[in-house]
Amino acid sequence: MTTFRVCITAGVSALLIQACREPQPFPDDQRDQRLSGGANTVFDVSAESFGHPFPTLSGHDLKIHELGDTQFDQTFVAAPAPVNSGLGPIYNNVSCSSCHHNDGIGIPTAGDPQSALLIRLSLPGADAHGGPLPVPGYGNQLQDKAVLGKSPEGKVIISYTYQKYSFADGESFELRTPSYSLVNLYLPQGGMLISPRLAPPVFGLGLLEAVPEDEILSLATQGAQNGVNGRPNYVWNPVTQRTELGRFGWKASAASILEQVGLAYNQDMGITSEYFPTESCAGQSQFDNLSDDPELADSLLVAVKFYVQSLAVPARRNVNDPTVLRGETLFRQVGCASCHSETMITAVNVAFPAVSKQTIHPFTDLLLHDMGAGLADNRPDFQANGQEWRTAPLWGLGLFASVNYPPYYLHDGRARTLIEAIEWHGGEAAHAKGLFEQMSKSDREALLAFLMSL
Repeated sequence: MTTFRVCITAGVSALLIQACREPQPFPDDQRDQRLSGGANTVFDVSAESFGHPFPTLSGHDLKIHELGDTQFDQTFVAAPAPVNSGLGPIYNNVSCSSCHHNDGIGIPTAGDPQSALLIRLSLPGADAHGGPLPVPGYGNQLQDKAVLGKSPEGKVIISYTYQKYSFADGESFELRTPSYSLVNLYLPQGGMLISPRLAPPVFGLGLLEAVPEDEILSLATQGAQNGVNGRPNYVWNPVTQRTELGRFGWKASAASILEQVGLAYNQDMGITSEYFPTESCAGQSQFDNLSDDPELADSLLVAVKFYVQSLAVPARRNVNDPTVLRGETLFRQVGCASCHSETMITAVNVAFPAVSKQTIHPFTDLLLHDMGAGLADNRPDFQANGQEWRTAPLWGLGLFASVNYPPYYLHDGRARTLIEAIEWHGGEAAHAKGLFEQMSKSDREALLAFLMSL
């Protein structure tokens, strides 16, 4: 009996030791290349492919996700109102989904109800936390709409110039260059720095938030060893009141999903909350002087945060197609993967097991890179200078046209095709773009087929 107990005890100890061992990533030849979001991948190629909850959610978590989903679509109205009160008095849009159509990209227009383009503002210099310096009378964002009886801060006029270019083999393509003008400003103000920003997709953000900071910093170190100058953006998080690693937004200027959601309610819709209790127009002539803040209940703000945090990633497609495989090889050979890093592994998270230790394939390093003068907004954002942008994740790229037709690309939607998006790359990406331009038509099409498989 004693020997039997010893054997049982030893066996249990071995199992416990094995259970505590950190999971190791599968070798490339043993993993399913389609699982971009790990266990939180969904197989859907329809217009709804960006809007699914994590498949691993159940019970209470799924109910909170569904509550957040409902709130994400809610249209706000001017106060006072019995339901969804508090819009404005100045704002850019009336709901989350008005900008993030089908949880995807927005439309790069100005002024119309479906517009998902906004204009960030600042003056030269930095605020007390190293962030953009607000413009007196305007803050950090231009609100181009207003409720009845109030005036918008101004309007945006977008114009484009078009120019033809050719690849080495003679095939031509066209680029359009946007120009932005602010008109009908309610208050004269010179010297403003402006930066257009298009609403990006919101799926997969919970997984990116779960990637350890050390892993992101290690990508910066590895890049530097290979001549790639990606660097993190450290930003002030108004929710935690700390300086933290920026992960979200076109310049990685937001550190958390809660910050991103709360700030969008406040700046895009004029909705106050516990973390952003001050109206965006406080101190301005448009202020409504109502004592109704905060206008959004904490439970609803957290539900929307959780909804965004738990949106699944669409699966890759055609992963064994010979043309796609050749395009993947070319993607690496020309250097695209130096910034669009394929694989990350999330941290252990006992509080939210759905995102714990997931091997994901977002094709980003979440770092800032110099993209050249062509894409520059010439406006600093914390440690990001006027030519730096965060590497955009590429997962779901091939479904943009299914979810949001027509698709638009880059921070202001100037690119209408993947070729245009590639051709706008400059700075650190200029060499890779040059190699793309020298490819044969069949190689270019293979690389594009790979991107469309993501």
